[in-house]
Amino acid sequence: MRGKWAAGIPPRNFAWVLKDQLAVSERPGGYARNHRKVRRMEEIIWLREQGFTRVVSLLASAHNLHAYDEYGVPWAHFPLASHTDPRTVLPDLYPQLRKWLAEGEKLLVHQEELGDRLMGIMAGYLLWSGKLASGPQAITVLERILGRQMGPPGREIVGVVVEEGVDSQP
Repeated sequence: MRGKWAAGIPPRNFAWVLKDQLAVSERPGGYARNHRKVRRMEEIIWLREQGFTRVVSLLASAHNLHAYDEYGVPWAHFPLASHTDPRTVLPDLYPQLRKWLAEGEKLLVHQEELGDRLMGIMAGYLLWSGKLASGPQAITVLERILGRQMGPPGREIVGVVVEEGVDSQP
């Protein structure tokens, strides 16, 4: 591959949650009927060329995880379907994110689309990890980073972290 395409293209709705450490986006290649194999390839190449050391998929299924292997990008899978209670995943996800970041990894976390649930998961992580002090602050920060309001599904996830906590807290 030559020219500008050799470096790939950034995933849609890509944004840094923690600059040069932790980012979010929609699923590389797009979601549902919009998913394109060529676009997925270009976006995975971009992630690799930007030095991402791991992609963390929160998709309900293992679809397309093989594509990361094909391009030499390590991945982790924490299935979180839209109907799944986040309390079943967050106690494993948050400590693992903290560990990888402490080891200097550069991470991309994605779901099918960059929606309220992913926003809530990332706001909850910032709160859980002690980087932010309150639920409202975490919500506001994520809304500013992503340039959109967080809806009830995301706010509920932040509420879980605030009210009930998540096991394995720091």
